[in-house]
Amino acid sequence: MNGFVWLVGAGPGDPELMTRRAARVLGEADLVLYDALVDPRALDLAPQARRFPVGKRAGRPSIRQETINRLMVRQARRGQRIVRLKCGDPFVLGRGGEEALALVAAGVAFEVVPGVTSAVAAAALAGIPVTHRGLAAGFVVVSGHAETAYAPVLDSLAPHSLTVVVLMGLGSRSAVAARLLARGWSPLTPAAVVLGAATDEARTWTGTLGALGSTPLAGDAPNAPGTIVVGAVVSANAVCPGASVMGVPPITTVGLPVVA
Repeated sequence: MNGFVWLVGAGPGDPELMTRRAARVLGEADLVLYDALVDPRALDLAPQARRFPVGKRAGRPSIRQETINRLMVRQARRGQRIVRLKCGDPFVLGRGGEEALALVAAGVAFEVVPGVTSAVAAAALAGIPVTHRGLAAGFVVVSGHAETAYAPVLDSLAPHSLTVVVLMGLGSRSAVAARLLARGWSPLTPAAVVLGAATDEARTWTGTLGALGSTPLAGDAPNAPGTIVVGAVVSANAVCPGASVMGVPPITTVGLPVVA
């Protein structure tokens, strides 16, 4: 008997921000392969499943992507119902596309269950819209884990043309800021770092692009999870200070005031 795989987005943190479909398939799963940053409360939605951590964190030993792919295929061929639970959305810097291609190549049936990406949700939970009339009509999302990942995109942007959202980039925020400044962005451009979005420890630093790379963040570590937002939209958080979305506690703001 052939099994089935669901590639599921766990959203930005709080399990209440997961989709109803994500919660349902977790309840049907025999095996859950979950990322390092998945909230443990999300795993409670899979009471009958075995749960195995396969998350990858920068600078730490981790399971190779090829191993994860083989594990999904092997267990599906044994008739297992598998949830591959990924933070945010599976197809937004989550390597979900690679996993989908591996399942197609192996002839394993699967379904993608989208999730709320932290690229948008982290900023929203801090009261920052990634687009705002008169400030930004679009945004770009890049990975900050390596210069080769973000440099070509940042180099192609006209200064202040779009909101810049950087995922997995706390350790490289100095380099990101320096690159934007070198391309003509003003050092007074509003910037924010959202840490632990949709968790009880959620907090955000707000300040300027010029200070982004040099200001210490409380509890910061080079590989800590966080979302960087750069652009005039950061100043719009004054419109909705202490924003709360769907009952998620508002983020506590620390650091410098925003310079408009």
